[in-house]
Amino acid sequence: MKWSDLGKYGCKLVLAASSLLASGSAHATWREASTTHFVIYADASESVLRAFAQNLERYHSALEYLTRQEMATPSPSNRVTVYSVGSVDKVRKLYGDKNASRYLSGFYIPRAGGTLAIVPDITAGRSSDSDESLNTLLHEYAHHFIMSSTRFPLPRWANEGMAEYFASASFLRDGSISIGRPNLGRLLENVYAVDVTLPELMDPAVYDAKKRTQYDAFYGRSWLLYHALSMDPAHAGKLNRYYAGLVAGKPSVDAAKEAFGDLASFDRVLDAYARKRTFSTYTIQAAGLKVGPVSVRDLREGEAAAMPLRIRQNRGVDEEEAKALVLEMRAVAARYPKDPAVMAALAEAEHDSGNEEAAVDAADAALAVNPAEVDAHVQKGLALFALATKSNLAKDFRAANSAFIALNALENDHPLPLMYFYRNFIERGARPSDLAVQGLEKASEIAPFDEGLHLTLGSHYAAIGKRDMAKAHLIPVAFSPHGGGQAEAARKMLDDLSAPAKTNEGVPAAKTTSATPANAANRLDSSSPVAKTPAQQQ
Repeated sequence: MKWSDLGKYGCKLVLAASSLLASGSAHATWREASTTHFVIYADASESVLRAFAQNLERYHSALEYLTRQEMATPSPSNRVTVYSVGSVDKVRKLYGDKNASRYLSGFYIPRAGGTLAIVPDITAGRSSDSDESLNTLLHEYAHHFIMSSTRFPLPRWANEGMAEYFASASFLRDGSISIGRPNLGRLLENVYAVDVTLPELMDPAVYDAKKRTQYDAFYGRSWLLYHALSMDPAHAGKLNRYYAGLVAGKPSVDAAKEAFGDLASFDRVLDAYARKRTFSTYTIQAAGLKVGPVSVRDLREGEAAAMPLRIRQNRGVDEEEAKALVLEMRAVAARYPKDPAVMAALAEAEHDSGNEEAAVDAADAALAVNPAEVDAHVQKGLALFALATKSNLAKDFRAANSAFIALNALENDHPLPLMYFYRNFIERGARPSDLAVQGLEKASEIAPFDEGLHLTLGSHYAAIGKRDMAKAHLIPVAFSPHGGGQAEAARKMLDDLSAPAKTNEGVPAAKTTSATPANAANRLDSSSPVAKTPAQQQ
């Protein structure tokens, strides 16, 4: 996928640095594990891959159990795809930004129809205490789960504290899972890192006003507060009272004072909590966890040969990278012209390089072998849509729409047909029909974690004067824990909405933001690198 497809704004949620070493296997035996919520590709034994997949499904079930939020079953293409690439160095090379990648061992990209996480070698590790890579993957999936199950805009401390709390997990041999384990790294932050007080946690403006040059205890304090409120009987009900205050529209600081009392005093309570010798954890027995079937298969020879290239293109390539990658993919396709996955990957490489006719030909070659090859339908639709935007001919837009209709028939809940039906209007300079807007709303329900979709809808509703609907889409993006450029854009739109413009007649009118629907539509499947500083690492 080319960066121009991904769009300007996006979110790479960076996973923390890890000491996990590469396996050093000389001959890759790529396998795929498929579950209800995940697809995992790794050069790993079947037993290790199956155990890893089962643990991820146990974790998902535990999140549903503890939050009492049931996430809708994703369509096959909307599952999280996890790529195990073999080493931390390979992860960093794929990320691309040398300065930002010094501290990471993986990254996560939430994207409609293409959410992925790139990690080093997977292990059959059962505890995030000793497996930093597992801990960070669980942290980011907790964010993914929360974004997928509720649109309520939690404050940053609650988002991060909750993710750290859930990610401190251990998978027991009897099939049970322990959540909320003591997190030694976060405990040490409360001792050695620069202090972050409760008033700073509760008020981002107060926190941001302090120009810190050293690593601070934001994550550690957030985890400690969430753990205390969730596990200490002395604080039972306080977290719910805090949330109730937020729902009632109170500022975070005021809701915290009502729920926790004097914040300076509660800071001292937290200091004492951090000195505890033992911490309570929550164990969910295997009988309480819903874990569906896990299927594992060896990739075909052609699929395995193309896998390193597929990972690179799915991560995102720029123009120069696309030109180099397509040459490599053509060489693989020449060896495996009858493998539909290889030909679909070639179609993507040709599209990324701007060779749209060649992309359509490669997609058709894949579909001739396997009419149900989803990626081939996707790439054919994207290539035909690119051709239509160049010609601006109605017949070409109809051809692109037909390709996406075929994809929709194959996978009814795939978000791309809905997204590009909306874009069909935008690229032609036409006002989107009500049906197109409804389709985009449906896409945002299918892929609620894709914040570019919500920016597009927020911009659309702002432009036509439906401010409340615009805010409903923009506020969660503005509060996103790792929102980066998307959160900044959402805050700008919200600022614009807070000061209504006037028409010549003096009647309030919707103010068009800097991100018009046409601009925002280009961010529908957006993801651009947003690097964390060391102080933001998990």
